[in-house]
Amino acid sequence: QVQLVESGGGLVQAGGSLRLSCVASGRTFTSYAMGWFRQAPGKEREFVAAINWSGRITYYAESVKGRFTISRDNAKNTVYLQMNNLEPEDTADYYCAAGRVAGANPSGMNYWGRGTLVTVSS
Repeated sequence: QVQLVESGGGLVQAGGSLRLSCVASGRTFTSYAMGWFRQAPGKEREFVAAINWSGRITYYAESVKGRFTISRDNAKNTVYLQMNNLEPEDTADYYCAAGRVAGANPSGMNYWGRGTLVTVSS
């Protein structure tokens, strides 16, 4: 089992920045690719970013490319999502996930955190 706990969400004005963190505990952190997904009210959960076990390979949704950066610190069992130039459309619950393969499909992730809310005001 892997337990994931997100933090760093909050209220920010459009154009601002936030950094989300996700700390993992349980089984070996480096065994897993990590991802961030988000879900806005009334919408399906969608892919945001993913990173492989070493941190050398990353993937992004088109909507966040150039604005968001995913990274991980394996020594701290932590994955980050740096979010810059935030837009009201980024408002959502953000979820951290762990899986065997980095990718955009939520069904490919085995473990999920409980989420952290990001609200971007216009």
